[in-house]
Amino acid sequence: MLLKDYLPNINKKFENFNFTGLAFDSKEVKKNYIFIAIKGDKFDGNNYIDDAIKNGAKIIISSKFKDQIKNNVIYLKQNNPRQILSHLSSKIYNKLPQNLIAVTGTNGKTSIANFYYQILKETKKKAAYFGTLGISGKSNIENISNTTFDPIKIGKNFIDLEKKKINNVILEASSHGLKQHRLDGLKFDVGIFTNLSRDHLDYHKTLKDYLNSKLILFKKLMKKGSVAIFDEDTKYSKILKKICNKNKIKKLTIGKSNSDLLTKNHSIINNRQELSFLFNKKKYNLKTKLIGKIQIKNLLMSILAASNSNIKFNKILKAVENIKAVPGRLEKVGNLKNNSIAILDYAHTPDALETCILNIKEHFNTKRNNL
Repeated sequence: MLLKDYLPNINKKFENFNFTGLAFDSKEVKKNYIFIAIKGDKFDGNNYIDDAIKNGAKIIISSKFKDQIKNNVIYLKQNNPRQILSHLSSKIYNKLPQNLIAVTGTNGKTSIANFYYQILKETKKKAAYFGTLGISGKSNIENISNTTFDPIKIGKNFIDLEKKKINNVILEASSHGLKQHRLDGLKFDVGIFTNLSRDHLDYHKTLKDYLNSKLILFKKLMKKGSVAIFDEDTKYSKILKKICNKNKIKKLTIGKSNSDLLTKNHSIINNRQELSFLFNKKKYNLKTKLIGKIQIKNLLMSILAASNSNIKFNKILKAVENIKAVPGRLEKVGNLKNNSIAILDYAHTPDALETCILNIKEHFNTKRNNL
C-alpha cells in the first residue's frame, strides 16, 4: 500500500513509501506498519513510539513531530491523529454493510440495538450488533472495553461480517466515540436518537458539548436520503428536524402527537404490556412481556429501524412477541420466597434511576407493599 493512496495532502517526498498495516497500540505493530500516536486520557501513544519501532513500525504519525526521516523511520505530523486513524481505517477496511445503523443518546442505546438485533434474528435476517454487550452475530460473542469500538476493530469486523454475508449491522454510538472520531469514515443508513440527560460531564464538561457530540452522528455521518429516528415529544426534536432538513435526511418519529408512529392506548394486564398505535394510517396492537413503559419507547424505535430493513411490518410485530429483556435492563432475574420479584437494572444516571423506579412501580402497582 502506498502512502499517497491513503493519506490526503501528504508531502510529495513521502508519497511512494509502502506500508503493510496500521496500529495505534504499539503491541499490535508488525513489520512496515504505520503507528499512530494518540494522546488519550490515561495513556499517551507518543510514549510508546520506541516500542512501536522495535516491533516493526516504519511510519509514525503524531501531532508532536515535524515531517522528517530519522534512522530510516518516517515521521509525519498530523494535527488530529485520531481523525487520521479513522480515515486510514475506512480506506484500508472498506467493506461497509449494506444496512448500517447507529443508535446514540444517554439511555436506551443497548436496549434498542439489542431489540433490533432480536427482531432481525426472529425474521431470519442475518444481523450483527456492536456495543456495550460486545459483538453479537458472529460465531462467538466478543467482549469489549468501550461502547463504541476503535476504527480498526470496526473495520476488521466488517470484513468478517461480509464474508458471512451479514449485511445488517447496528452499533451503539457513544458521545466519547463520536467526539473522538471513532466512527469517521462510516456512512449510516439509519440514525437513532434516544434521549439526553446529564452524564459523562467529567469528560464533556458541559451539557452543550455532550449534546453536540451526540449530534455529530446526524450532522456528519449520515448518508443523504438516510433515516433519522427520534421521539417527537422531546425538547431535542426541533434541533434534530433542522439537521434533517439541512442534510436531506428523512425522519421517522414516535410520539403521542404529530408523529409517524402515533402511540394510543397503553395498559398493563397480568404484568404484560399492551399498546395500540397508528403507523402509515393503519392501527396495530402490540403485546410484550418486557417490564417498564420506557421499554415500549425503546421497542418502538427498534421496530421503526426494522421497518427500514426490508421486513414486512406484520412480521416485525410477530417477532416482537418473542423479544426478551436485555441483561441488566429492567431484567427480571427471579422470584423471592415472599412473592417479591427481583429485577436487575444497570441505571447509573439520576434520570435513568428515577425512570427505572417509576416504571417498576407502575408495572407492578398491585405489589406496592413489596417494592
